Amino acid sequence: MALGGGTFTFQNKVLPGSYINFVSAAAASASLSDRGYAALALPLHWGPEHTVITVTKGDFYQNSFRIFGYGYTHEALAGLRDLFLYASTCYLYRLDTGGTAAENRLARALYPGIRGNDITLVVKEEEDGFSVLTYVDGALKDTQTAADASSLTDNDFVTFDPDALLEATAGLPLTGGADGVVLDDTYQGFLNAMEGYSFQTLGCLSPNDTVKKLFASYTNRMRDEVGVKFQCVLYRYPDADSEGVISVQNAVGGDDTDTSMVYWVTGAAAGCPLNRSNTNRLYNGEFDVDTNNTQAELENFIKSGIFAFHLVSGQVRVLEDINTFVSVTDEKSADFSLNQTIRVLDQIATDIAALFCTKYLGKIQNDNAGRISLWNDIVTHHQALEAVRAIEDFDPANVIVSVGDSKRSVIVTDLVTPVCAMSQLYMTVVVA
Repeated sequence: MALGGGTFTFQNKVLPGSYINFVSAAAASASLSDRGYAALALPLHWGPEHTVITVTKGDFYQNSFRIFGYGYTHEALAGLRDLFLYASTCYLYRLDTGGTAAENRLARALYPGIRGNDITLVVKEEEDGFSVLTYVDGALKDTQTAADASSLTDNDFVTFDPDALLEATAGLPLTGGADGVVLDDTYQGFLNAMEGYSFQTLGCLSPNDTVKKLFASYTNRMRDEVGVKFQCVLYRYPDADSEGVISVQNAVGGDDTDTSMVYWVTGAAAGCPLNRSNTNRLYNGEFDVDTNNTQAELENFIKSGIFAFHLVSGQVRVLEDINTFVSVTDEKSADFSLNQTIRVLDQIATDIAALFCTKYLGKIQNDNAGRISLWNDIVTHHQALEAVRAIEDFDPANVIVSVGDSKRSVIVTDLVTPVCAMSQLYMTVVVA
């Protein structure tokens, strides 16, 4: 949200906006917003540095060569293929900095990184000038004819030197391309950039505890103080103890520093429907997941708020769709550790905030008619949630909209019961 938002203890906020609390019961429009949006910072071999690029699933399938410098099936994109199994849109940010762009006497790679070393230019002499062909890893990506270099047009892979001398060559590779380095400070730049975007999950691939703490703190601040609801996926960081943080336990290929499972979990958490859980979901990605855990260890993972994969009849599946919240209180029950519950509550917070800020803030009078209109929109929204079985037993009478402590504020009391997917079966069989 661009305006005020978050939780409240007293009705003393200064910024206009929506302030929403979720507590456990003792013992836009009113429509549902889309899911499937994720954000991820990662080192890349191609692309603009320190710039947010918006990539849809369709873009990834059709234009990965242009965007990432590799075809969709290339091994370098295995993690992103895992991410886009369930994410529909991802905001990606290239972390590495200080890289070098490959070049030759005719052109320079459009972006820094080692992928530029796979670019080759072929110049053929023609009757009316020269044909200049751009190849990337042996694949022809651009062809143009010009009388001299100044007439060439930059393409998706190189920028041409207008002063270069064109002469026939069977192949002139670009060389000297190098990736930059990932500095811890770069992550802060990514998080600052993300404040202008809306998404369901934020992924972090770093194994560094300092960086993970930064992401967890950012997530909690955005959720609790700013009112922007999303979950953050980290590798082995259960200490967060937050419903906003998912801690992925499993490494890949026997390497404890390999955080690649964050890709799949980030996409699966973003794209999971409100009326579904990722519990027992089959891992259908490309990595060799380490699942060598005992029954006791699996039980401890659940008790400790750890998102883990385990082996079931030869298949890798999600053990339990949970987050790191374990400090149960009267105001926050154990239900807040279930990601399906958090998805429903975050959806309510995001949708009602958008509804209020676009339709009511500064536009609708805070009189009885205006409050009835807000009540009606909230009820309509919740009935849509109930229709898809995301909540149950909804009673419109439990939504109360009243005037707040000032003439310009309204206070809403709301009661919802999120539905969770079955995960345990207790059965007694009586034998006659």
